[in-house]
Amino acid sequence: MKLSLVIPCFNEEDVLALFMQETSAVIGRMKNTYGITYEYIFVDDGSRDTTLAQLRRMHENDPAVRYISFSRNFGKEAALLAGLRQADGDYIAVMDADLQDPPAMLEEMYKILQTGEYDCVGTRRTDRKGEPFFRSLCARLFYRTARSAGDPELAQGTRDFRMMTSQVKDAVVNIGEYNRFSKGIFSWVGFRTKWLEYENVSRAAGKTKWSFGRLAHYGVDGLVSYTVRPLEAAAWIGFFFFLLSMIGIVFIIVRKLLFGDPVAGWPSLVCIILFCSGIQLFCTGIIGEYLAKVYLEVKNRPVYIIRETDETFRKQ
Repeated sequence: MKLSLVIPCFNEEDVLALFMQETSAVIGRMKNTYGITYEYIFVDDGSRDTTLAQLRRMHENDPAVRYISFSRNFGKEAALLAGLRQADGDYIAVMDADLQDPPAMLEEMYKILQTGEYDCVGTRRTDRKGEPFFRSLCARLFYRTARSAGDPELAQGTRDFRMMTSQVKDAVVNIGEYNRFSKGIFSWVGFRTKWLEYENVSRAAGKTKWSFGRLAHYGVDGLVSYTVRPLEAAAWIGFFFFLLSMIGIVFIIVRKLLFGDPVAGWPSLVCIILFCSGIQLFCTGIIGEYLAKVYLEVKNRPVYIIRETDETFRKQ
């Protein structure tokens, strides 16, 4: 059996050596125990440090280390797709290079898939220790929203870290979307999935590339790519305020007829107008997000552009 490891990288010069040290120990043990062959597929997502140079050296030292380097930063979703397309193993594992995805779990994943009862083994974090409170709160809110809005549901704390059969990999790769949300795609394609839980692990070295702004953008993109429920919510919000306005109109008319009270209070009227206008702009923004996704899809641009691979490096 052949195991392919897909590892997206963006400015990971500080952690690559540690990643290879820990992962190689696990892979070596699996090779001795189960007789597997293996390959590493690193995807350099337009790094601006020495990540690519390190990948070149690693490939020279071990031909099982392969790499793909993008022409610029296209994002993690593009890197995952590129790595999965290149992977030709019987089993394929996806994991981050920062060691927040424990390599020691690879052996347990492999043994579960070997039973034949499952097609995919995914992971979930049981906590978010070490993260800022507000960031952790927003992450929980995102997963709760996605779980209630998505079909099928997206489990709380789901990670990209997983191992799958080639059949699952092919199903994911064959989904030809430009706007990709891998967690949602893995959930949508189905298959029998076993979930493993583990406590949050901090980065082994370096700094996270996910600022709060990037995470917020990723969260909005993920929801819009995963479900159309926000559009339905916008419609229901509009209907609710329509009913509210009709009730208000009837109340004013009845009060005028029964009590002769003048319709006064321009400050409250201004507040109501601003509030309703804000709701309208919010709903328009939701529609705009979906229109933007359609715009990007119909342009039919490639998800990524490859500048260099280990094969072109060998020919130099």
